[in-house]
Amino acid sequence: MKRIICILLILNFFSFNKYTVYANNKDITPNAHFSIAYDSKTGEILYEKNAFRCVPMASTTKILTALVAINYGNLDDQVTISKSASSIRGSTVGYKAGEKITLKELLFGLMYKSGNDAAIAIAEHLGGNVENFSIMMTDFARIIGLVDSNFQSPHGLDSQMHYSTAYDLALLMSKAMNNEFFREISGTKEIKKDKYGFTRDYNNINKILWRINNANGGKTGYTGQAGKCLVTSINHNERNLIIVVLNCPNRWEATEKVYEYVKDRCK
Repeated sequence: MKRIICILLILNFFSFNKYTVYANNKDITPNAHFSIAYDSKTGEILYEKNAFRCVPMASTTKILTALVAINYGNLDDQVTISKSASSIRGSTVGYKAGEKITLKELLFGLMYKSGNDAAIAIAEHLGGNVENFSIMMTDFARIIGLVDSNFQSPHGLDSQMHYSTAYDLALLMSKAMNNEFFREISGTKEIKKDKYGFTRDYNNINKILWRINNANGGKTGYTGQAGKCLVTSINHNERNLIIVVLNCPNRWEATEKVYEYVKDRCK
């Protein structure tokens, strides 16, 4: 009987220590319902608040959309914008039905402008339709270790079975930042059309790139159910600190506050 109790205690210990958490769980983000600071070099969680709750994540979804496209697509492919892409609601680049846009340019539109039209065009090109591409996304998420997420769209508009966690999004961003092209589309502030022969110039709408000097990547998001969301990568002491705030009205200030709180813990 004692042996059984010991085994159960050991299993219980490991079940509650799946993640290394070094944070004092002082609530430094009272306006963020869900948040995390993650050290991508060590895998340590430096701060977290409800980081393992499954919730809507809005356009932070597009981090995975981009990563799947980069891994499975040819950036030089010409993609014809469909009517369904050009008429999608929410944030868009403004692509017109019939326009031909390279996959590379669509990825800038996706990340810089949070273009839902870019997301649909990418999904239709690589998956044939949104449903198939969403399956590709969820499968890819499992491969890289996202176990508490499910994807039903490439854009992140509200849907009952489209969800993630702050932890999964931090892990996703950490993996994505290993890719050089992803770092360009998520961490630069502007791209002129002449550089890659694009159809238009693009300016990044992510204000955190201006507010934190060493921010080197990120993605915004907003829907009615998800609230304001932000995933940020910050280069600090030769590693990327990933900060996620979800359902957070003051996402810029909250991200800055979390960074100030955890940065000295990364030696």
